[in-house]
Amino acid sequence: MQSIEQDIGCLLIQKGLTLGVVESATGGLISQFITDVAGSSDYYKGSITAYSNQVKICLVGISEDTIRKYGAVSPQVVEQMAESGRKVLDVDICLADSGIAGPGGATQAKPVGIFYIGLSHKTGTFSREYYFKGNRQQNKRAAAKTALSWLREYLLGLDK
Repeated sequence: MQSIEQDIGCLLIQKGLTLGVVESATGGLISQFITDVAGSSDYYKGSITAYSNQVKICLVGISEDTIRKYGAVSPQVVEQMAESGRKVLDVDICLADSGIAGPGGATQAKPVGIFYIGLSHKTGTFSREYYFKGNRQQNKRAAAKTALSWLREYLLGLDK
């Protein structure tokens, strides 16, 4: 049985697509999972770990106004991360994440464990909201695996 990462690699190759990632709260974990697959250089171009708002703004091209208005952990920001990342990394599909892994950093409106995952492709840019209930490492891993699961689901649905 293949892993999610292997499935994604096969699907990207079959469809002739390239992948990039802009990570915040997962800190490079999505990229690690993808590059754990031998041959991932055939479809994976790279990533930006945009942990700080400054990197999100200056390197990825996220609007400072959007961060100020909605906060870095928001669907608006993660969608901009995915869309801008697709352009900056020159890829067909870009995943992005932002969240509060814990144990600190929470607010009343945004608790520990909240994550937003973004996905951008020529068909559109989308985001999903998730809540995870583990410790910091468990939340990061859950977010990374959830992002990959959504990517696989998206790729499987492309030809339908």
